[in-house]
Amino acid sequence: MRDRETDMCMLKQFLRNQSGATAIEYGLIAAGISVAIIVVVNALGSQLSSVFTTVNSDLASAGK
Repeated sequence: MRDRETDMCMLKQFLRNQSGATAIEYGLIAAGISVAIIVVVNALGSQLSSVFTTVNSDLASAGK
């Protein structure tokens, strides 16, 4: 009988444990931040590419 009570107590503790849910929430937050960073970098990447192309061509023509 003692083993069953111990098992029930452990089951109740397991069901009350919220650490797994918290880890999932942190994972979702990190994924959302990662997606936002990727979107911003992709949006700014093409603009930066054109700026560096302009600077490169200006520097190439200044050396002649």
